[in-house]
Amino acid sequence: MKLNQLADNPGSAKKLMRVGRGVGSGKGKTGGRGVKGQKSRRGVSINGFEGGQMPLHMRMPKRGFNALNHKRTQWVNLSGLQKAIDNKKIDPKVEITEDALVAAGVVRRKKDGVRLLAHGELKAKVNITLTGASAAAVAAVEKAGGKVTLINPPAAEATA
Repeated sequence: MKLNQLADNPGSAKKLMRVGRGVGSGKGKTGGRGVKGQKSRRGVSINGFEGGQMPLHMRMPKRGFNALNHKRTQWVNLSGLQKAIDNKKIDPKVEITEDALVAAGVVRRKKDGVRLLAHGELKAKVNITLTGASAAAVAAVEKAGGKVTLINPPAAEATA
């Protein structure tokens, strides 16, 4: 077999339709695009246009507001904290900080801070320093004999 004898199997490659090559070709003159109008021209795509009807993407409701200065905090549950203590990833005798939680693999990254939530139960007496904590989580830590310290405590509401 020689290079000039190589060929595709019969029927494996379909020949492309050559449009705009004369009226006798069957796809001549307008080339299957109809007559006149925007869609008969080259380089036109009217995606999402529904013939003057309000397009679907404009009919759907917009949801919410995403503030540019939004604080993105990680969170950790009491159950996750207790599990890390049980697996000896965190020493409950030493003060637990956000960096210690990242080092132990309890949270992947700090982002804008770590917030403690009250899901689960805490048995160990721990001292924790975090960006935020729910009231129920603080109560649960204090019930276990520990203490929660907030790095940036929320401003106290002014009373009139």
